[in-house]
Amino acid sequence: MSDSHHPYEALTPDMVIDCVESVGLWSDARIFPLNSYENRVYQVGIEGAEPLIAKFYRPGRWTDAQILEEHAFTRELVEAEIPVVGPLAFHGKTLMEHGGFRFAVFPRRGGRQLELDNFDHLEQVGTMLGRIHAVGASRPFEHRPALTLQHFAIDSREFILSGDFLPRENRLAYESVTADIIDRVAPLFEQPWRQLRLHGDCHAGNFLWRDETPWFVDLDDCLTGPAIQDIWMLISGSRAEQTAYLDAVIEGYETFSPFDPRELQLVEPLRCLRQLHHAAWLARRWQDPAFPLAFPWFNTPRYWAEHILALREQQAALQEPPLTLGAV
Repeated sequence: MSDSHHPYEALTPDMVIDCVESVGLWSDARIFPLNSYENRVYQVGIEGAEPLIAKFYRPGRWTDAQILEEHAFTRELVEAEIPVVGPLAFHGKTLMEHGGFRFAVFPRRGGRQLELDNFDHLEQVGTMLGRIHAVGASRPFEHRPALTLQHFAIDSREFILSGDFLPRENRLAYESVTADIIDRVAPLFEQPWRQLRLHGDCHAGNFLWRDETPWFVDLDDCLTGPAIQDIWMLISGSRAEQTAYLDAVIEGYETFSPFDPRELQLVEPLRCLRQLHHAAWLARRWQDPAFPLAFPWFNTPRYWAEHILALREQQAALQEPPLTLGAV
C-alpha cells in the first residue's frame, strides 16, 4: 500500500462483515456506520439476533496492552454493576484481529442524549462517576497514558508549529498565546494531585440516557489523572450556571467518592489543554480522508483566527478565581 493511501481504505463493507464473522457470528449483511472518527464503528446486523456494534481500532494508535487494559477496566466496572457498555468476549478474548484490523464487538444500547442542564441527570451522572472513580482508585493503570501537560499541551503546540498548518499571519499570535498559557498552567500540573483511573473523555456524546440511568460508552480515551478531568466537561455556561451544575454533580459524586475541591483550580487549565489537543488531533489526522469530509472548516485562515481568539479568551479565564462549591 502506497503512502498516499490510508489503512482504513481497506476496511470495506465486506471486510467489516468478514471480521465480525471471524469470531463465529453470522451477519445478515446489514451494516450501518456510526459517528466515530478516531476509530471506525459500525452497527452490524446479526442473523436471528439483535445487531451488534463492531469497533475497529485505528492502526498504530494503541498497543494491544493498552487496549486490553481499557477492556479490563471496563469489565471491572461492569462487574461492579455500573452502567457501562463493555466489550463481548469470544473464546475468552475481547480484542480480535482479522484482515489486518484489531477490533472489538459490543452489545447495542439505545438511549437518548444526556441533558446537561437537567439537575437530576447531572446528579445521577455524578453518582455513577463516583462509583467509577471508587473502582478506578483501587489499582493503577500500567499501560494506559496519563494526563500530562507535556502530551496534551506542549506536544500539541510543537506539532502545529512544526507543520504547514498555520497561515503566516497567524503564526506569531499562536506562538505567543500558547506559550503564555503553558507557562501559566505549568505550576498547577506540577502539584501532586491524586491520580485515578478515569473515563477520560466525559462529554455529553459519551453518555446514553436509558431506563432513567446514564450509560457510559466509549472508554477509548481512559487514562490516569485527577478526578476533575471526568467532571469539568459536564459544566458550562455562566459562572453561576457552572457552580449550580457542579454542585449537582458533586452531590451525587460524594455518595461514593471523596472530592478534593482544590482540583477546581484545574477546570480552566484543562479547558485550555483540550483546545490545544483538539487542534493538534485534527492536524495529526488530516491525512485520513474522513477528516476533511467531517471537518471542512479546519485548517482554514478563519479556523486559525477563531482558534487563537478562543485561546485568548481562555488566557483571560485563567486569571479569574477558580470555581467554588456552593450548596454542597
